[in-house]
Amino acid sequence: MNQEPKLIDLNAERAKRVHDLNEKRLNEVRQAFEQAMPLGKTKKKPKNKPKKR
Repeated sequence: MNQEPKLIDLNAERAKRVHDLNEKRLNEVRQAFEQAMPLGKTKKKPKNKPKKR
């Protein structure tokens, strides 16, 4: 078996942790925004042709 100790890339681990923290914060802000301004179903505007005069 391989007796070498496993090396941990600290930069990669930190980047992953920071990404997870940012993702958590983004989800919290998104939920707060949706509570403040709930997104309703968008109504499609009928496209009216301009009237000829």
